[in-house]
Amino acid sequence: MIIAVASGKGGTGKTTVAVSLALSLAADPPTQGNSSPLFLDCDVEEPNAALFLNPAIFERREVGLMIPQIDLERCTYCGRCAEVCQYHAIAVVGKKVLVFPELCHGCGSCTLNCGPGAIQEVLHVLGTIERGWAGPLEFAQGTMNVGEPMAVPIIRQLKRWMLAPASDTVHTDRRPVILDASPGTACPVVESMRGVDFVLLVTEPTPFGLHDLRLAVEVARDELGLPVGVVINRDGVGDRGVDEYCAAESIPILMRIPLDRRVAEAYSDGGTLVGTLPEYRERFHSLYGTIGELVVDRKGGRAR
Repeated sequence: MIIAVASGKGGTGKTTVAVSLALSLAADPPTQGNSSPLFLDCDVEEPNAALFLNPAIFERREVGLMIPQIDLERCTYCGRCAEVCQYHAIAVVGKKVLVFPELCHGCGSCTLNCGPGAIQEVLHVLGTIERGWAGPLEFAQGTMNVGEPMAVPIIRQLKRWMLAPASDTVHTDRRPVILDASPGTACPVVESMRGVDFVLLVTEPTPFGLHDLRLAVEVARDELGLPVGVVINRDGVGDRGVDEYCAAESIPILMRIPLDRRVAEAYSDGGTLVGTLPEYRERFHSLYGTIGELVVDRKGGRAR
C-alpha cells in the first residue's frame, strides 16, 4: 500500500508524521509479507527527512531532462521546431536557433518534427536521486540542483526508480510505501500523489490550516479521485473549523496529536515524535491499519 503524506500548508508537521509512521512500521512490520517499509522523500526542493532518519546512502544517480541540441551544419532554419514546441523553449531568429533549457519539458516534439535531422537530445541535469537504508527502513530521496525551476521530473524519476513494477527493489503489494510530499498544492505535490492508494493530509486547527486543507482536498480527492484522511497536529490550540469541515465533507480524522513541548524540543535537535514518545508507535501502527481498511472499503477488495 502506497500512502502519500501531504499538507496544503507548510509547517504543519507533515514530515514528523511521515517519519513517525515509517519508523513505527519498520519497528513492527505489518504481517502481510512481513516486509519493512520504504520511505520516499519527494520534497525534492527541500528534502529534510534524512535529518531525522540518518540513512546510509549506497547509490546515487544524476537525473534530468533530455533537451534539444542543434546541429547548425544540418539546420535549415525552417522554424518547424519552434512551431511545435508548446512550451516556447525554442526560437528561430534569422540564422540563429535559441534553446531555453529552463522552459523545456523534454517532450521530444522538436526532434520528431525536424526534417533535416538537425536536432539531437542531450541530458540536462536537474538534480540527483539516491537511496540507502536507515536501519530496517529503506530510504530514497531526490534533491533538485539550486537554480533549477522544475521539480516534477525529479519526483517522477525517483518514483519510477523505486516503484517500477519490474524493479526488485520494492513490491508495493507486500510492503508499505510512505511518500513525504512537498507542502502546498502545486505540480510537485500532484506528481507525488499520482498513483498512490491513499493521501494522508496533515493540518493544524487554525484558520490558515483549514484554508490550505481545503485546497489539498480539492487536489487529492476532487481532482485526482484519491481517498483522503486527516491528521490534526497541535490539536487543541486553535478552533473547531477543521473538525466542522471534515464532518461536513465526510473526511475521517484519523489521528490527533496534541501540542507537546517535548516533541518540539526533540524535533529542533533532530529527534522524532516516536523516539520522544514511544507510546505513539502503536498509534501509528493502528493508523496504518485503519488506512488499509479504508482502501479496502473503497476498492471493494484487498488492499495492496
